[in-house]
Amino acid sequence: MLRGAQGINLDSKGRFAIPTKYRDWLFDECQGQLVCTVDICHPSLLLYPLHEWLEIEKKLSKLSSIQPQERRLQRLLLGYATDCELDKAGRILLTAPLRQYAGLEKKMMLVGQLNKFELWDEAKWLEQVEQDVVAQRLNSETLSEGLQEFSL
Repeated sequence: MLRGAQGINLDSKGRFAIPTKYRDWLFDECQGQLVCTVDICHPSLLLYPLHEWLEIEKKLSKLSSIQPQERRLQRLLLGYATDCELDKAGRILLTAPLRQYAGLEKKMMLVGQLNKFELWDEAKWLEQVEQDVVAQRLNSETLSEGLQEFSL
């Protein structure tokens, strides 16, 4: 289970180290094999253990390649999808197109989202969290079906 937000650094070669608390789990779950792609809703990246990504690919394969909205989703998610492997030091290399999409520089945030990580530029992450907190406090939106039954 992937949860929590941690500050990490991107090196000059485009690599970052996965925090040690996740490394053993990732080696056990997916032998250190991951897939990184873009988040189509935010200027961030999504990093999936391989088995989780394969489920996403199954869903994408069922979408129409003719319907524009579905084709656009396939094009973005699959077009940016990049195989990543944890090296012996627990690092992952991000390609230049992925880094550019999310505006990643030195300081980043690795955010656990149960079955995947989000990768954010640290400043953009802090802005997003602030926006989310304000929106939650205003609470002017109609609750989705999933949230109507949710309680803490």
